[in-house]
Amino acid sequence: MKKIIKNALTLTMVTMVLVFSGSSLMAQESTLPQEVINQMEKVVDDNAEYIQDIFKDLHANPELPFQEVRTSGIVAAEFKKLGFEVHTGIGVTGVAAILRNGDGPVLMYRGDMDALAVKEETDLPYASTKIATDMDGNESPVMHACGHDANTTFVVALAHTMVEMKDKWSGTLVLIAQPAEENVQGAQAMVDAGLYTQYNVPKPDYFLAQHTAAFPTGSFLATDGRLTTGTTHIDVTFHGIGGHGSSPHHAKDPVVMAGMAIVQLQTVVSRYTDPEEVAVLTIGSVQAGVEHNVIPTSSHLKLKLHFSTNEVMDKMIKGIHDICNGIAMANGLSEDMMPTITQSGFGPAIYNDEALMATIRSATERTGFVKHRVDNISVPGSEDAFALIDGLEDVKGAYLFVGTAQPKLFAEAQAEGKEFPFMPHEPTYQVDLDGITFGSKLSALVALEILQK
Repeated sequence: MKKIIKNALTLTMVTMVLVFSGSSLMAQESTLPQEVINQMEKVVDDNAEYIQDIFKDLHANPELPFQEVRTSGIVAAEFKKLGFEVHTGIGVTGVAAILRNGDGPVLMYRGDMDALAVKEETDLPYASTKIATDMDGNESPVMHACGHDANTTFVVALAHTMVEMKDKWSGTLVLIAQPAEENVQGAQAMVDAGLYTQYNVPKPDYFLAQHTAAFPTGSFLATDGRLTTGTTHIDVTFHGIGGHGSSPHHAKDPVVMAGMAIVQLQTVVSRYTDPEEVAVLTIGSVQAGVEHNVIPTSSHLKLKLHFSTNEVMDKMIKGIHDICNGIAMANGLSEDMMPTITQSGFGPAIYNDEALMATIRSATERTGFVKHRVDNISVPGSEDAFALIDGLEDVKGAYLFVGTAQPKLFAEAQAEGKEFPFMPHEPTYQVDLDGITFGSKLSALVALEILQK
């Protein structure tokens, strides 16, 4: 997950205001019997040590995007042991598990599996010491610096809980262990590989995902409406005619074209998009040439887009094409030498269903394990979970940020004037073991609420 829990959320979490104010959608109050909630908590508590051991193993053995072979194998084995219909290798390493339990709605729950090229700097006894080579051939240390080990563990925990409580719910549970969230490619890869066609995974009526966050265990973020921005990656390669640095008139300089683009692309946000929408264009990489006195034959820009809707994304991409092609034409290049512009990775903006979120809020108010709740804060980052349901009609989705930082560490950080004890993608990022149990209970509570008899 990219750059979560910052800015506005910080202001709320610094004081850790207890928010149990109810909802304007009171018709969506929880109807799950209290005895079912109590039974669920006991089941999760009874399985806590087993589930935490799985988490420790995943943390100690992280794998990079599209390399989650060991991780997906562990998850698939747990699903098979519990009697799920299991499909593996979807979108390279993705796993889908199906449990049909009578009539009722289809709930899809997703957890992401991949880690990051970060060297771990925690003192955890199960800290990662792994070294891996990424898809581009770069070797680096690897750790779960974003909590995807916990997100994956939540999926396994939910499988165990729902199997043990099969007599308390009715419908179909679909569990997804997704690869490659960090490069926002894994969810779309699973869909493109035939998740709903070749593998015949039931299309969901409800969709749920959770992600760890560096606020205290026992707290969670419950936003209805837009929670995150969407994101995609754009690569632009300008083609030119190389030459000697002393004779630029004999060349067509792609470095100059890239420089023009860096400036002009800023108008994609200011002139192509509605100011009331969210639109961010970041140029994260500029690559061209090797020698001082050689005009190269190409230059390359790597762009990162964030947007509030897919329509905004389309307008931004059109602007990129218009500007870059215009620069090439202004530099006298022929049509067959227009820039090469490619898109990779996609995560739509996450919009949480208002009625479903009202029900979730109501359900959590009936528990003892939820200590704090923060309502209706959007975050600037992005994630590709909702690409699994993008384009499907009438799916009610919910994405929850789950506090998994030890309360003691959070309090110590606050006392030192820090916003959080650590942030995602930092080498000190860690997940409280009690946070594994908390997230397991929260996902089971929502699943049982949705699929109750």
